[in-house]
Amino acid sequence: MDPMTKMWLSLIAILIMGLSVFLITFARSKTKGLLRGVLSVIAFVIMIIGLLGGAASIM
Repeated sequence: MDPMTKMWLSLIAILIMGLSVFLITFARSKTKGLLRGVLSVIAFVIMIIGLLGGAASIM
């Protein structure tokens, strides 16, 4: 993978992780019940996708 592609991939991974942090913060502070659980699971899945993208940009 060329360096420019790695840069874009790492930037996208950072933005995805930022989105997941925002989502989990919103879920924990503003929601209750089942919606809170669903948003937390979605945020966790998004964080894993960001982690995989970040790991791929290192390799």
